[in-house]
Amino acid sequence: MAWFIWAATLKGLFWRFDGVMGALKYVIIGVVVAVVVVIALVLLLQTPHRAPVQYVGSPSGYEAFVPNGQTINYNGQTDPVGDLILNNGTTIYNVIWNGQYAGTIINNHNQIVQLNSQFVGQTDPINNQPYVPLQDLYVIKGQVPVEQVTINGQTYYVIDANNINPADIAGFYTYQGWVSNFVEAMNTPGTYAAGLPGNSPVYDWANITGTLPHQIILYHQHSLNLAGGGLLVLPNETIIPYGIIYSPSGSAFSSFIAPSRVYNISS
Repeated sequence: MAWFIWAATLKGLFWRFDGVMGALKYVIIGVVVAVVVVIALVLLLQTPHRAPVQYVGSPSGYEAFVPNGQTINYNGQTDPVGDLILNNGTTIYNVIWNGQYAGTIINNHNQIVQLNSQFVGQTDPINNQPYVPLQDLYVIKGQVPVEQVTINGQTYYVIDANNINPADIAGFYTYQGWVSNFVEAMNTPGTYAAGLPGNSPVYDWANITGTLPHQIILYHQHSLNLAGGGLLVLPNETIIPYGIIYSPSGSAFSSFIAPSRVYNISS
């Protein structure tokens, strides 16, 4: 009898122990599920919401990415942010350049900003005009693959630079206020690139056009990434001086990087 009571008591203890352990098991499972849900929500919030890749611009035109100095961490890479000017003049804002040349563009832009802070406002000793802010831009020949994404509630347009032929990308720099004009000129039929001879009267013009060639040479002298340049000459004889960036400098832009023509006012 005593043995039966002891066995029954022991059985009751095991039953209660099993009940407690069962309850603990469900509590643990519930905690694990909650943690997994929280992690999934965090990852979902951090993961960009993507739209299908689309191609913008013209297959035969020139589009330009213009960095604004901001950067963003996208898919583990620090990328430059800026605007994308299309061949028809349309500007897309909040654009991320992702892929090849992203770091190069950041470095190039930082050098332009540093040189602007050093020289803008000083007087050109040749034409006695103040130096002006310059801006780098990265021209793409043909259409640009762009993906719309939402990051932390903000809509961005991501250029998939790895899907652009490196031969079709080149960097230039010119007066900040003429970047849109530069892109428009490149897309204007009849525009050509030309070199500016050292004895050209353009250097003496008391305006931004006359200042730019001196300033571009000055920036070239203070940077290993920036070179001298040439002029875009429009059909109406308007000229836009520009400088060349060593990288990127795709072969599709050889006529702009090494102009075969020489500009003179009588031409």
